[in-house]
Amino acid sequence: MMNKLIFGRYIPGDSVVHHMDPRAKLLLSFYFIGIIFIANNWATYALLFVFTLAAIYLSGVKWSFFINGVKPLIWLILFTVILQVLFSASGGHVYFQWGIITISQLGLINGVYIFCRFVLIIFMSTLLTLTTPPLELSDAIEYILMPLRAVRFPVYEVALMLSIALRFVPTLMDETEKIMNAQRARGVDFGEGNIFQQMRAVVPLLIPLFVSSFNRAEDLATAMEARGYQGGEGRSKYRILKWHQRDTWTTGCFAILTVALIFLRA
Repeated sequence: MMNKLIFGRYIPGDSVVHHMDPRAKLLLSFYFIGIIFIANNWATYALLFVFTLAAIYLSGVKWSFFINGVKPLIWLILFTVILQVLFSASGGHVYFQWGIITISQLGLINGVYIFCRFVLIIFMSTLLTLTTPPLELSDAIEYILMPLRAVRFPVYEVALMLSIALRFVPTLMDETEKIMNAQRARGVDFGEGNIFQQMRAVVPLLIPLFVSSFNRAEDLATAMEARGYQGGEGRSKYRILKWHQRDTWTTGCFAILTVALIFLRA
């Protein structure tokens, strides 16, 4: 179901993760995605999963939200895993070989590793969006990109566009769900038939969805113009970002995780 897509949604909470500085959460999320590639054996991946599950537990967000975050991408993940298993370099015991297709022990292990990487990345990015309001995330992006203003890079405009795009993802998904329900009421079936019939059934969704998207964009532009929006120059901040001790401690935990991964590497 489209309404189960939780990317871009914010769930209010009172956990330590919710109260972290959005700059720390954004930078540490990207850092975590980077150190995932340090892992190369079962011990390192187990440590990463324990660390991620501990972060989810501390956030107080229900586990079902993270499972729903994986479901929309499960076919892409499985497709990537299958390619890794069938066409990766052979190693260990070879179970099947035909032409360029080889299923070996090393290929199966690498396929499982790829699956784990995808799940970890989705869990951490979902944790970031579920515990950080879009406006705070926009402020964090603007602050991080601030040095680029020296080369006349439109930092504020880019941060605003990213914030609006992130905010409108769940809105457009809800709109798509409404259009699908209206089409189902007219007898359209989106789940049956071959792939070409299913693609043909999706066509009636595109035009009303594009029209709705343009209408929302026009309404947003009109509202911003009516409020005298002139860009980021000279604007004061209502929300002041402050770095707290918990952000320092969290950064230290990520540093310890990195050292442990390097120590456990095969």
